[in-house]
Amino acid sequence: MGLADVLLGRKKLKGAAGDRLFALSTASVTLDTELGLKTAGAAGVVFKPLSAGEFVRAENELQELLDAVATDSGTRLERKSDQFGYEWIVVRDPELEDQVATVHAVAQGLQERGFGEQLLAAVFKFDGAQHAVFWIYGFKRGAFWPFVPKGEKDRDNAEELELKAKLEPELPIEQDLSRWFGLFDAPL
Repeated sequence: MGLADVLLGRKKLKGAAGDRLFALSTASVTLDTELGLKTAGAAGVVFKPLSAGEFVRAENELQELLDAVATDSGTRLERKSDQFGYEWIVVRDPELEDQVATVHAVAQGLQERGFGEQLLAAVFKFDGAQHAVFWIYGFKRGAFWPFVPKGEKDRDNAEELELKAKLEPELPIEQDLSRWFGLFDAPL
């Protein structure tokens, strides 16, 4: 953390929390073979919008970061805003490992540029069940939780708890169920 970070009050996320994201790559075998869940080819990083003062500097840095990550990985990246005013970087790639690596690179790049506090979550979409399944990774807590929407604002809690039980040996799972926020209408 540099002097500017201290003066401007920006903090970096704990390094280990970002690295826990890679557990999803190793859990992909269980997701596929035991649960029949396959990547839908889309993931995303959601973050709080920047203040007006940070926006100009960050906008250029963010675009440079996205261009560099896309060039290195061959993954398509898109920027979107959702109905709540949050910003998304949507990752499109058919391989889950590439999605995880790209999401990690984007998150790490934002952290290195002093915007780690803006990071909220990474979201990975899976198909193969009755409803789409999302695995959400909370950057602040360094843990995953399942989200299974089954309607406009309804979710399948029983399915989510079953997924938790089956993936707990492989993924760092958020134990506090009150933190299992649903991301309805995620732009994936």
